[in-house]
Amino acid sequence: MYTDLFLKTHRVPAITADEQAALEGASVRTVTYNARQIIVRQQTPLTQCTLLLEGFVERYKDTPEGRRQILAIHIPGDFVDLHSYPLKRLEHSVAALTDVRVALFPHPEIRALTKASATLTELLWRSTLVDAAINREWIVSIGARSAAIRLAHLFCEMYVRLQRIGQAPTLTFPLPLTQVDLADATGLTAVHANRMLRQLRERGMVAFRQGEVEILDWDALRRFAKFDPAYLFFE
Repeated sequence: MYTDLFLKTHRVPAITADEQAALEGASVRTVTYNARQIIVRQQTPLTQCTLLLEGFVERYKDTPEGRRQILAIHIPGDFVDLHSYPLKRLEHSVAALTDVRVALFPHPEIRALTKASATLTELLWRSTLVDAAINREWIVSIGARSAAIRLAHLFCEMYVRLQRIGQAPTLTFPLPLTQVDLADATGLTAVHANRMLRQLRERGMVAFRQGEVEILDWDALRRFAKFDPAYLFFE
């Protein structure tokens, strides 16, 4: 079922079997993209929304000087561009971090869902609001947290999000980012990010190597990051 992971992320409100079937039926096809392939290019007219089924995706903007800022990391179950439904385009780009598979939901089908069910409307609206809450937390990290805490907070967030959908059954889980990607996601230089990663490892909290995170001490990492998952609105 295309929507199973999406519903694991957003358990509130509960939907009926008929509503889930309608949500499932709104997808017209699935598409695959290769790693680092652009899925949505900024300012391009859009007629469909994209639900990530497999793999990892980034949202990002490039500055005129060539610096990239990663705005979000999406995991299976996330709509990566649901806000394109009312806006019809994005002011940023979306690209695959790994090989990915997505389900496509045409805008007219999204409209039909919102007309047919107030519960589905609330569910889709909730998805965009949680996405915005995560974005605000990232802004807080870049503006108000130290470099090491930014990285620790990101590792905490990705762990609980992946755990939620059953893709982090242990404290070792995939996070297919390069050190440059980590720097671009946290507003650091690659050199500074590497130095902070070494600090976190030497303090016995977390190790990151070759696209894999190993949490060495979850309680210590969570305390160091002052991580509170309330902004994810799981419950």
